[in-house]
Formats: sequence, structure tokens, C-alpha cells
Amino acid sequence: MIKRFFLSIVLLLHLSVMQAQFTRADLQATGLTCALCSNAINKAVGVLPFVESVKADIKNSSFSIVFKPGVSVNPDAISKAVEDAGFFVGGLQLTSSFSGLDVSSAGVVKIGQYWFRFIKPGIRKLNGTTTLQLMDRSFLTAKEFKKIYPGAVASLKTGRADTSLEKEGIKAGERIYHISM
Repeated sequence: MIKRFFLSIVLLLHLSVMQAQFTRADLQATGLTCALCSNAINKAVGVLPFVESVKADIKNSSFSIVFKPGVSVNPDAISKAVEDAGFFVGGLQLTSSFSGLDVSSAGVVKIGQYWFRFIKPGIRKLNGTTTLQLMDRSFLTAKEFKKIYPGAVASLKTGRADTSLEKEGIKAGERIYHISM
């Protein structure tokens, strides 16, 4: 009986983690001038361990990224890959299908192994296919970031949790991404 109880707990934990995985992304890059530029980003992002495929839209300097199932997505690795190719991220949207994923009262949710904080809290559950726009400095143009920063939470500037989030289970200094819907 106890063995069965622990097995069901492990299964539920596994399923709750699996429900909170990103499946795809839309990446907007800046600084591209030709097809070779798109190819450089395509190659750089395509070798990331959590990326299944990348499809470039040369005309719009955008990329559709499909992630491997069950693998945690690291948005900073995407940004670094684009920068290492010689370009910048102008926008990154992550999409997943959620099934009642609870958002804390502080507007914080853990997806995969990373923490995400809503710029405008108020959302309590994530349900259905949802696209989240990353609002951190490395995922927006400087002009767009300046528009949202005044009045936003302090951690938006640093990308690191402050002590006010410790009651949510996030250690001060831990990486936290900022999102909007």
C-alpha cells in the first residue's frame, strides 16, 4: 500500500512537470541583412540541446523554433546563441499547452526548471495553449525595454529574484524571467 502511494506521488510530480514545458518559440532577430545572416542564426540555435528544429522566415527576420518534448528550455541559451552568431534578439515568445498550472499570488510560476514572473500579476492559472512574451532586457530591443521598465518590478532590470520572492520559494539572486501574455 505504501509502495503504491509513493509510486502515485512520483507519477503525479512527473506529470505536473511534464505539463509545464514549452513546445515552440517565435524568435525575432535584429541586425540581419541577408540570407547568410539568417543561416548563421539558424545554425547557432539549431544545435542547442533542447531544440528539435528551426525554420527561418528571411523576409521578416524571424524564426520558428520547435523544442524537443520533455526537455527544459533555456531562454538565455537562445539569446546567447543569437548573440554569438553576431546578432541580437528583438523578441522571443514561448508557447506551451498548460493544464491548470497555478500561478502564485506574486505572479510567479515555475515552468520546466526556470522561474517566470508576470509583469502584470493577476493571472491565477494557465490553461490551454498560451504564448508568453519574454520582457527581459536580452529579449527585447533597447527601445522596447525602455518603454516597459519604468514602474516595472526591480528584478526586471537584473533578471535576478530579490528577497521579496523568498516566500514563493525563490532564492534571492536566482534567475527569473519576466513575461506578459
